[in-house]
Parts: sequence; C-alpha cells; structure tokens
Amino acid sequence: MKAGVAPAVRFVWALPWTLFGLCFLPFAAPWTNGRVRWVAGVFELHGRGIDWCLRHLTLLPGGAAAITFGNTVLGRDAEALESTRSHERVHVRQYGRWGLFFVPAYVIASAWLKLRGRDAYRENPFEVEAYAKEDCG
Repeated sequence: MKAGVAPAVRFVWALPWTLFGLCFLPFAAPWTNGRVRWVAGVFELHGRGIDWCLRHLTLLPGGAAAITFGNTVLGRDAEALESTRSHERVHVRQYGRWGLFFVPAYVIASAWLKLRGRDAYRENPFEVEAYAKEDCG
C-alpha cells in the first residue's frame, strides 16, 4: 500500500495544472481530427486546435511539439506525442514534485536565464533534466 501512496499524492499535488491542461479537451474533439488517450497515468490530447496553439502561442521559434500541464500532455498530433513521450514524462514527474509551484519556478528560471543573456529554454534546469533523461532512454 505504501508504494501506491506516493504516486497518488504526486497526482493530487499536480491536479490543478492537470485540470488546466484538460481545458483543452474541446480542441481534441473528433471534428478536429483529435483524440484523447490515457497512457500510463497521463492524459494525452491532440487535434488541430492544439496544433495551432502549440505553433502560435508558445515562445519557442516554430512552436512546441508538445507541452505538459500536470498529468496532461498536449501534442501537435499522435506522432508528436509518441516522439516526445519520454521528455514530457520527465515534466510530469517534475509537476509531481513541484505541484502548483512548477509553472512559476519554470518561468522564474527562464526569466533569470534570459536576463543573464542565456538560453531561457535549453538552459532551463527543468529542460536540462528532461533532455538528459530523454537521451538516457
């Protein structure tokens, strides 16, 4: 029973951001060529509206292939969700550790790096961890 407590607590700790991610459900509706899946404890959503948001509403040049909010991952399409799964799962675990504080911590880290003339995305410690774990498999 003890092993199941920690994942449940992490899931609840990240729940406000998970619910925010689920606000994108209409953009994953069948009429948007979208889909919602539950994969290994994470909601995965994609569709034309999500694709548009990831291309135009992120600060990355060219947009993002996927983004994580709590235990919800939004992807441009099913292929993007598949190819970014290991990276985004690191962010899911980070939300489990940081809870409500994840997004503010991420933004503060990026702003600090930007102010110092560094890469606010690639050098962000949260991204550094995700890319390192992704490279390790």
